[in-house]
Amino acid sequence: MNDYVYLDYNATTPVDRRVVDAMIPYLNSLYANSGSSHLFGLTVKEAIEEAGEHIAELISANPKEIIYTSGATEAVNLALKGIKKSHGKNHIITLKTEHKAVLDTCHYLEEQGFPVTYLNTGKDGLLDLDELQNEISDKTLMVCIMYVNNETGVIQPIKQIAEITHKHDCLLFCDATQAVGKIEMNVKDLGIDVMAFSAHKFYGPKGIGALYISSAIKKRTDPQIHGGGQQFNLRSGTLNVPGIIGMGKAAEIALAEMERDAQNSNELRSRLENSLLKISGTSINGNQNSRIFNTTNICFSQVNAEQMILSLGNICVSSGSACNAATTRPSHVLKAMGMEDRDALSSLRFSLGKFTTPSDIDIAAHKIEKIILQLRNG
Repeated sequence: MNDYVYLDYNATTPVDRRVVDAMIPYLNSLYANSGSSHLFGLTVKEAIEEAGEHIAELISANPKEIIYTSGATEAVNLALKGIKKSHGKNHIITLKTEHKAVLDTCHYLEEQGFPVTYLNTGKDGLLDLDELQNEISDKTLMVCIMYVNNETGVIQPIKQIAEITHKHDCLLFCDATQAVGKIEMNVKDLGIDVMAFSAHKFYGPKGIGALYISSAIKKRTDPQIHGGGQQFNLRSGTLNVPGIIGMGKAAEIALAEMERDAQNSNELRSRLENSLLKISGTSINGNQNSRIFNTTNICFSQVNAEQMILSLGNICVSSGSACNAATTRPSHVLKAMGMEDRDALSSLRFSLGKFTTPSDIDIAAHKIEKIILQLRNG
């Protein structure tokens, strides 16, 4: 890890050492199945319940409203496929800038007969609230809007979206994978009915995520995995005990250190932008006021982003979502924001984290400037 300058925290984060320490006993000595009724199993179950308290507190929910999954993608699938049609409602509204986990699931639902409306955003990446309101009909079941965009960091006005959604008796599903653990979150106050998130985005382990389902609509959700009836019969299967323990510890740490981490990342992002924007032909993609503190997406005109990434070597940045980064097509997020292909293909995402240092920023900025000059000069 020390050989890399890692500026790709939106793709994944390193697991906090304190999280690893909390998980290790549940990989060896405390190995019992939490579903077993003997004392050993009940001891592990108690630890899971404690972890659940921390996870629920992170989003200001009730622990009984948390369903553990293998990650945000599974949580998205459970949310979108699991909510039952109600009174003939089956219409879904979402954004073209959503993560592929949402978009691909919506495309699947279209094949099953669900009408889906895909809204554009403005050039700044923000949803037009009037357009949303105009698209909602008496057939609309759910509005599906991401909290923080994974490529641009743009933050949608979720509370206002919830007010519009609920006024029309629709549900609001929110993919908050890039928000949970980074910013203060209160699902009740925001008006979110269903929400997906994942531990590995806030220094927890991979392979564990969760779906918040409001108690009011839990009975309206059909399971997508059947078996032993675990987790209120909504997601069967033996619980990932080490993963849940790790997610709980990561949530506890995030709550305690969120404000400090945000301030540090915000200062470092400003340092990075101040350096890179001095290079001619550079500009920031997306709204600069309504965005999360750790992310910047910058267009370097007349430079191919993939060539830059290869030339950067040990400096880790991205040209889009980690789930889509192997393609050479322009980012669907930037395209939906109205960018031309040439500019979308010249854009890089930088996402910082709590282990980023000023030295990382300076090394990356210096090398990027050097490479841009080389590539532009042919």
